Amino acid sequence: MGFKTGIVGLPNVGKSTLFNALTRTAAAQAANFPFCTIEPNVGEVAVPDARLYKLADIAQSKQIIPARMTFVDIAGLVKGASQGEGLGNQFLANIRECDAIAHVLRCFEDDDITHVSGRVDPVEDAEVIETELMLADLDSIERRLANLSRKVKGGDKEALVQQGLLNRAKAAIESGKPARTVEVSDEDSKAWNQLQLLSAKPVLYVCNVEEDKAATGNALSAKVAEKAAAEGAGCVVISAAIEEEIAQLDDAERREFLDEMGLEEAGLDRLIAAGYGLLGLMTYFTVGPKEARAWTIPAGTTAPKAAGVIHGDFERGFIRAETIAYDDFVALGGEAACREAGKLRAEGKSYIVQDGDVMHFLFNT
Repeated sequence: MGFKTGIVGLPNVGKSTLFNALTRTAAAQAANFPFCTIEPNVGEVAVPDARLYKLADIAQSKQIIPARMTFVDIAGLVKGASQGEGLGNQFLANIRECDAIAHVLRCFEDDDITHVSGRVDPVEDAEVIETELMLADLDSIERRLANLSRKVKGGDKEALVQQGLLNRAKAAIESGKPARTVEVSDEDSKAWNQLQLLSAKPVLYVCNVEEDKAATGNALSAKVAEKAAAEGAGCVVISAAIEEEIAQLDDAERREFLDEMGLEEAGLDRLIAAGYGLLGLMTYFTVGPKEARAWTIPAGTTAPKAAGVIHGDFERGFIRAETIAYDDFVALGGEAACREAGKLRAEGKSYIVQDGDVMHFLFNT
């Protein structure tokens, strides 16, 4: 299981530069894992995870396959997109297909790069995009409520639940708040997700700063961070120009470049990690002499559901999962030593997979 993040932003904020850096990084990774560019504006990159390489080294795996993340470079937004202005309809349809939204915000001054509104204000830029999503949602909600009226009058339980959720979303949006601010019970979460409201999607603000502020951020990115904290959204400071440069370097040159810039890791790595956290995702591993592989699952996933990410037959015929904690696997030096030391556990259908678990599934065909 991977997840898809839509990269959005007003014109001239660095959105395409960031996406180009991502796809160049992916091209450089192509020798190490199956990579595909699905369309010109869609690319997959490996999720950075040093644990996978450590496990592969211990197991002497011939192939290493990281988890993957899909990025979609969504057409530049203009004010009025909710009414179809510019590429509005395409923009909204593309967002609907994504799991999360990364708002790229211009947090740098540059007289040579014209801002579409003639000023640099990342918080206002974010609000322009949010407003268009909320207006599109409001239109959708009103149409859905009208379509549900007959079923509601007939006492249809599912329609009544949908009506209640739609009215709650409408109230939030009419008060100026996105649908993601609505608190939904676990019982109603499935019905809520099926509404596919644009402003309900998790948001990650990507502050594109000048190169010499990539490590610390600046006054503009600080304002965005304050907005993100108030909303419970994610926030990452990045320099798209630096990322584009890094994407063309080999591993040794990349490490040297990052050290010179005072950066512990590439901004793209932080962007992916923030996306994982935003969506409540985690990783488990399968490890052997043929391959070491990372698999993405939502936190709280049971062992059978985790097995189903590999193949549906694994979930349907699940018997048990032989499980080793990552720290034990590394400390003892592999599966055989863990089995001997009693650190390999047989977990059943109710087991909740933990981040970093090394797993082997037994199943009936």
